[in-house]
Amino acid sequence: MNEYLEAIESEVGDSPDATVIWLHGLGADGHDFEPIVPALALPPGSAIRFIFPHAPVRPVTINNGMSMRAWYDIFSLGGGPEDERGLRATQQQVEALIERERARGIAPSRIVLAGFSQGGAVALLTALRYPERLAGVMALSTYLPLAGKLAAERQSANADLPILMAHGTADEVIRLDRALSGRDALLALDYAVDWKTYAMGHAVCPQEVGDIGIWLSKVLAR
Repeated sequence: MNEYLEAIESEVGDSPDATVIWLHGLGADGHDFEPIVPALALPPGSAIRFIFPHAPVRPVTINNGMSMRAWYDIFSLGGGPEDERGLRATQQQVEALIERERARGIAPSRIVLAGFSQGGAVALLTALRYPERLAGVMALSTYLPLAGKLAAERQSANADLPILMAHGTADEVIRLDRALSGRDALLALDYAVDWKTYAMGHAVCPQEVGDIGIWLSKVLAR
């Protein structure tokens, strides 16, 4: 049995020396962000493997128990109790992808975790608790999960991890104040957060894509 999440892979350049593991949002799949790679305008000579995993199909409480691709269950919009068991299970699956990249010759310090909405929450959860230094974490239109446990669980290896958080000012799915609360919790723990907002809803806009490309180029620069 395959122990890894099913995923789509896309490579920029030959013989990748870096990897971006990019997690989609609720109800989408790995194809969601696959088209974004050419639009990032990465520097000539970049050699990066992009991995876009598919979340497992599971019932989602806020959608009347309908089964769909989801990294964890959501009990209510806007906060409240979290599906810690689901979050932790997905964290382990993402860590397994990191370990597979290590086996393929990519050092953790050349791996970025990225995600949108639910995927961004998992990226933050995993990166800040990973025991070896990563290249960075990108959290788009999301929030900080299990925030109350981060101080006790954070790993010193990633205490100065580059963090990009980007959010729409008109986001009605994950409201701006919830994202700001997560950002402020990270700042209170002395994380360096590159915070950006855009005049959009729960989405990604062209200006944001450009900023993502610049940030990725910076954190993966040789």
